[in-house]
Amino acid sequence: MRKVFAGLAGLLMLVVVAQFYFAASGAFSTAPNDESFRPHRALGYVIFLLPVLMAIVAAVARMPGRLIGMTGLVAGLAVVQVVIAVLAKAFNDTGDTSTTTGQLIFGLHAVNGLAILAVAGNVARQARALSRPAVPHRQAGVDNDVRVTGPAQPAS
Repeated sequence: MRKVFAGLAGLLMLVVVAQFYFAASGAFSTAPNDESFRPHRALGYVIFLLPVLMAIVAAVARMPGRLIGMTGLVAGLAVVQVVIAVLAKAFNDTGDTSTTTGQLIFGLHAVNGLAILAVAGNVARQARALSRPAVPHRQAGVDNDVRVTGPAQPAS
């Protein structure tokens, strides 16, 4: 189950990087905003749903609670992305062509996206480490470097 979680974490990283690509391609597209940002918007739903699935898998696999929480944090930050976009749109209805409050608020969308990338990267790194088999301990006395002489004596 831990390998499944690690695979999902790797997939999440790929999806988040693709999200940045779709945002940039939408920003430089000549198509209308609704059309040019359609892939970016659709992938945003995946960035919410995939961490929810990952949190369930992590709980079933009895992963550390902190890792489960960070996976949930990615889903929470995806919700914040939607809130930022809605607030920016609400403040952007002034009709003024200069920098509006909505544009300033929408800048937080990119900053929050970087936070998602950082947390998802941390989840992927920890998941990969936890999915590797544990290194077996050497038996005492078997290795020439380790000498067993008896119980430790307290220093006098």
